[in-house]
Amino acid sequence: MITIEDFSKLDLHIATVKAVEPHPKADKLLVLKIDLGGEERQLVAGIRTHYTPEELVGKQIVVVTNLQPAKLRGVESQGMLLAALDGERVVILTPEKTVSPGSPVK
Repeated sequence: MITIEDFSKLDLHIATVKAVEPHPKADKLLVLKIDLGGEERQLVAGIRTHYTPEELVGKQIVVVTNLQPAKLRGVESQGMLLAALDGERVVILTPEKTVSPGSPVK
């Protein structure tokens, strides 16, 4: 169990996916360019076998924005998208209605 203080350390925001490309060195990774409302970032996500780039462009997603950047197969990821795992299926978390990019998740 974690405390509410532990949970409050997560900085979650809504982002809009602007562009997506396959990772040049990994079959399971996609590189996403996202808009966080005045700030653009790059994410690397292991969702290539579940989503095509065309399915993701324009989609709003939930992103952990205060995660330490990490290099995945040589490409920097500046956050993490949230997704549910249902058996073998991966489903990206999205807001029910469209909101402004950068909106905080509370």
